[in-house]
Amino acid sequence: MDRMTTARGEFDLARFPEDPRDQLRAWDAADEYLLRHLDEREGGPVDLSGSLVVLGDRWGALVTALAAHRPVQISDSFLGQQATRAGLERNGLDADAVRLRTTRDAPPDRIDVLLVRVPKSLALLEDQLHRLAPHVHEGTVVVGAGMVTEIHTSTLKLFERVLGPTRTSLAVKKARLIFCSPDPGLPRGANPWPRSYALPAGIGVVSGLTVVNHAGVFSAERLDAGTRLLLGSLPARTGPERVVDLGCGNGVVGLAAALANGEAEVTFIDESYQALASAEATFLANAGAGAVARFVAADGLADFPPGTADLVLNNPPFHTHRGRTDATAWRMFNGSRAALRRGGELWVVGNRHLGYHVKLRRLFGNCAVVASDPKFVVLRAVKR
Repeated sequence: MDRMTTARGEFDLARFPEDPRDQLRAWDAADEYLLRHLDEREGGPVDLSGSLVVLGDRWGALVTALAAHRPVQISDSFLGQQATRAGLERNGLDADAVRLRTTRDAPPDRIDVLLVRVPKSLALLEDQLHRLAPHVHEGTVVVGAGMVTEIHTSTLKLFERVLGPTRTSLAVKKARLIFCSPDPGLPRGANPWPRSYALPAGIGVVSGLTVVNHAGVFSAERLDAGTRLLLGSLPARTGPERVVDLGCGNGVVGLAAALANGEAEVTFIDESYQALASAEATFLANAGAGAVARFVAADGLADFPPGTADLVLNNPPFHTHRGRTDATAWRMFNGSRAALRRGGELWVVGNRHLGYHVKLRRLFGNCAVVASDPKFVVLRAVKR
């Protein structure tokens, strides 16, 4: 945990889930720059008395500092929202001071101030600006923020194409601000998201089926090579069993499990609301009438009933919110072991160089290579 010092006070903040080994802060220079601008803008402080919306506040730093103005936080991240809740409580602020909405929820009817933490995904930014554009007006103050490595010409063109004339600030501590003047009459066109594509042949029961991807979800244009290897290696299973697609993304792996075994109860889990929306759309488009599945926003399997899963399928990320680490994979593997019944199996696909087999052997006492190619490997671990 670290303390962010601002003109509005000092705030104890942490990423979520909290890990004392995590060296990354819950805010950065872009957050600090944006907060300073609100108070020190040329011509006077920004009027925050109206409807204030904060998009993409990664760990709640902005809305915690601005809690007195009752902001709406729009986030794609379950973990980010949990960090916001924890930050409000830790700093003695009312839990209702920040209204939490996901990227799939309807925006407020009117937005007077829009603050945007530029996301890693330009597609997600495009989708969200399209969703928010009808709710801003000519007098809306729009300020974006990001590190200089996050703001590109394409970023500025996107603001300009969807909202209106856009310019940038000078860089301060490698951070930059974006200033946009909304033009309600701008002909912005339709939101291009979500997008769909047909799966290739040779990957089992899902060959040729349609995948739906909302903006910002991994593998938006085509099936990635790792998932393709996993799909071609899935076991033939029958009978009633509980299957989990952990870190489900667009849901194609869980869909394959559901189609291969009509008696399986499949739960799709992800921390991204965009991913869960994609998985649900993919499932409904292909699973047929009467098919049922669960779609859960969660910190992995932290809240899954222990000892109840028969099969966990997992393509773990090795980065989260720009932090490149195996911590997420390690939590997923530990959570899977706790969630599995005795004899239950965890199937993992990952880059060969990540060495997941070492972690799985340490945790499960066993690990078998099911399939491999020059870049990826599919591993199976059984809970004894």
